[in-house]
Amino acid sequence: MMKILAIVLLFNCSIVVGQNKLNIVPAPVEVKMGKGFSVLKEPISFMLTNLEDSEPNDGEALFEQYLKTNYGIKRFQYRGKPDINLATQITFTGVSTEEEKGYYELEIKNNNINIRGTALGKFYAFETLKQMVTVNAKNQLVIPNCIIKDYPRFPYRGMHLDVGRHFFPISFVKKYIDYLAAYKFNTFHWHLTEDQGWRIEIKKYPLLTQVGGCRDRTLIGRYGSNKYDSIKYCGYYTQQQIKEIVQYAADRYITVIPEIEMPGHSTAALASYPYLGCTKGPYKVMDTWGVLDDVYCAGNDSTFTFLQNVLDEVMQLFPSKYIHIGGDECPKERWKTCPLCQKRIKDNNLKDEHALQSYFIQHIEKYLNSKGRKIIGWDEILEGGLAPNAVVMSWRGEAGGIEAAKQKHNVIMTPGNPMYFDHTQSKNEDSVTFGGYNPIENVYAYEPVPKELNAEQGKYILGAQANMWTEYQSNERKIEYQLFPRITALSEVLWSPKEKRDWKDFERRLPVIFERLDKRHTNYSSAYYDLNSKILPTENYEGLLFKLESKNKMLTIKYMDDDLKAQMNLPQKNEKGEKIEVLSDIYWGEGKIYKTPILIKNNNTILASSYKNKEQMSNTVVQKFLFNKATGKKITLTTQASKSYPGDGAFTLVNGVQNEKGMSKSSEFLGFNGTDMDATIDLGKDMQVSKITLHTLKQNGSWIYLPSRVEVSYIPYYDSTTISNDQPIELVTVDIKQEDDINKIEIIKEKFCRYIHIRAVNYGLIPSGKPGAGNQAWLFVDEIEVQ
Repeated sequence: MMKILAIVLLFNCSIVVGQNKLNIVPAPVEVKMGKGFSVLKEPISFMLTNLEDSEPNDGEALFEQYLKTNYGIKRFQYRGKPDINLATQITFTGVSTEEEKGYYELEIKNNNINIRGTALGKFYAFETLKQMVTVNAKNQLVIPNCIIKDYPRFPYRGMHLDVGRHFFPISFVKKYIDYLAAYKFNTFHWHLTEDQGWRIEIKKYPLLTQVGGCRDRTLIGRYGSNKYDSIKYCGYYTQQQIKEIVQYAADRYITVIPEIEMPGHSTAALASYPYLGCTKGPYKVMDTWGVLDDVYCAGNDSTFTFLQNVLDEVMQLFPSKYIHIGGDECPKERWKTCPLCQKRIKDNNLKDEHALQSYFIQHIEKYLNSKGRKIIGWDEILEGGLAPNAVVMSWRGEAGGIEAAKQKHNVIMTPGNPMYFDHTQSKNEDSVTFGGYNPIENVYAYEPVPKELNAEQGKYILGAQANMWTEYQSNERKIEYQLFPRITALSEVLWSPKEKRDWKDFERRLPVIFERLDKRHTNYSSAYYDLNSKILPTENYEGLLFKLESKNKMLTIKYMDDDLKAQMNLPQKNEKGEKIEVLSDIYWGEGKIYKTPILIKNNNTILASSYKNKEQMSNTVVQKFLFNKATGKKITLTTQASKSYPGDGAFTLVNGVQNEKGMSKSSEFLGFNGTDMDATIDLGKDMQVSKITLHTLKQNGSWIYLPSRVEVSYIPYYDSTTISNDQPIELVTVDIKQEDDINKIEIIKEKFCRYIHIRAVNYGLIPSGKPGAGNQAWLFVDEIEVQ
C-alpha cells in the first residue's frame, strides 16, 4: 500500500483526430494510446487534489516555467484544494517498494490531464509531459491522448562530472543537473578534488583552495605532447555555492554525492599541506594528467585527523547517504619506503601495501559510518579486503563489480567501455578526447546486471553511472558535445524495463531528440549519422578497398578524391598556404555518389559525407592514404594483439594509414600487453628493399613503452610454397633506447627479398618508480613501411 499525490491539469481543449507514436525518452513501462490530441490553451489551470499540499510543488512550477520559456504560455491559475475526488491510497500490483519511489500514472483524456503517484512520481510525470508537448500544423500546442504507467528499473541512475581537471561555474553545474532531471536521473556524482585542483572550500583548511585551487599552467593537447600554456588556472566553489547546488538538485529530486579523493589523486592537497605526504614535499598542483606517486601518508595519524576534519565540513554541506572517497589508482611506491607506513603495516599485522590501502579505506569508512553515512569507492577498494559496508563503483571493466556483488556488497556499474563519456563517440572524431570508442549504440546495448550473476546476486547491482572526466573537456560546449546524445541512451538503460529496450525504436526517436536539442541550442555530437569506414585488402593484395557505410540507409553518400578535386580545379591551399583537407559544403554537389568500395592504388585523400537531399548529415570523413611497398600486402601475426586494442587485425599494419605523433586514432594501433609484435609480410614477389620503418607509440605515463629491440629478417622466395629453414636469411637487429623521444624506428638495409619478418620485442615489466610499476608494459604498433 502507498499513499499517492494526485493532480489534475485542466486545459481549454479540443480533440484532433489521429494517432501518435510517442517520442518519450526514457521509454515508459506501459503506454496505451488514445485517439486524438488535447489542445493546450490559456489559461492553464492546476487543480490540486492531494491531502498535504495546497500549493504547487517543484513539478508544477518547473512545468509552468517550461511552457513559459519554450512556448510563450503566460497565464496559469491554481484552484486551491477541492474535495478529494481520487483515492488517496492505492495498491500498485507488481510494483516493488523501490519502484514505488518513482511511480506515476498519467492519463490524458479529452479535457484534462490526470497525474497520480508519489511526489517524486509526480515530478517524473511532468518531465514526461514536457516531451509530449508539440506544435501542430495549426500552430497549436497539443498533447496526445493516452494512459501511461511508469516507474524506474534501477534505484541508482547516475551521472558524474569532474571539476578537478577543469573547473565549471555553478551556472553550468545547474544546467548539467537540468539535463539529468530531464531524463530522470536521480544522482549527480560531483568529483571535487584531484591532483590538478581542489575545488571545495574547507574553512578549517583555507590553503586547500588558496594553494590547491590553482595550478601554474595546463597541458595543451593530448597527454604526452609536453606542450603547456602559461596561464595560471584557478577555481573553487564556496560553501554557500555548494549549498545552492545541493538545494537546486534536491528541487529536482536529484541527490548530489561528493567525491573527496583519497589516498591517491591528492597532490593538490599535499601542495597545500605538505605534512600530509610521505616525503613532506615540496609538492605542486599538477599541470598534466596521469597517475602520480605522491599520495596521502597512510602511516601518519595527522593524515586521518585532516581527512576527518575535511569530511566533517563535507557532511554539513551534503545530506546524501553516501560520500565517495575515491580509492582508485593509488601507487604504493612512497609507502614502500616510508618509515611511518612500514611501521603501520608492522603494528597492524598487515600483509603488504595493498592491505595498508584497505586499512586506510576502512578507517575512513568507520568514521563516516559513525556519522550515519556510507562510503562509495572505485573498485580498487577491493584490494587487500573490502571495507564492510562499502559500495563499489566498478570502472575497470565489470570484474570488480561481479566480485563485490558475490560478496553481497552493493555495486554501481560504470565500466570504461561504454560508461566513460570522455571517450569518443565517433571513429571520425574531430576533437581531442581521452581515447577509446564508446558510440551511442554501445551505450544503449549495455546491460548493468552481468550475466555472471544469478538472480539473488543481481539484486546487489543498484544501477549504473556514466562518467565525464575533463582532461580534454575544458569548456561547456565540449561537455554537452560529449554528453549528448549518449545520456539519452543511458537514461533508457537505467529507467526502462530490460525487455522494453528496442534499439530500432530508439533510432526512430533520435531525430526528435536532436530536434529538441537544436531548439534549446544545446550542443551535441552528430556521430550517429557518421559514416562507418573500413579499409580492406583486395583479392590479389594489390591496392586497398575503402568501404563506406551509413547506419541510415535513406542517406546518400558522396565522396571526393585527389583526382576529382584536381579536375574541378578546387583550391588546394588556403590563404596561409596550408593544404585544404576538408572542403566547404559548397563543393559537395559535384562529389561522386558512393556505390561500391573505392579502389585505392596510390597516395590519395578521400573526403566523404552522408546527405539527405542537400543537407549534410554527418561529419566529413577525411582519410589519407600513404603508399609504400608493403601497403595492401598479405601479412600474418604470430601472436595476436590484445582484445583491448585489436585494430582491424594484422592488416592494420599495412593499410596505408599512419598516425601522427600521439594516439590520434587508437583504432589504428595494435596493442600488445607484455607480448612481442611478430609479423611476416609477403611483398608478392622478390623486390629491392632499402628501408623499413616501424611506427610505434611512446607514452610511458599510460604504460606504453618503445620496444627494447627490433629484429628484421629478409627472406627470398626461391619458388617454394613455404619458407624453408635452409633459405639464406639475413637478420638485422636494432636496440632501442627508451630515453629516445621517437615514434618510428628505421632499419636501413639494401636487400632483394620477397618476405620480411619483423619482430618488435616488448619492453617487459615496468620498472620501479614509474607509473604502472610491476605491470607488463604495452607495445603499440601502427604502420610498417617498406621502401
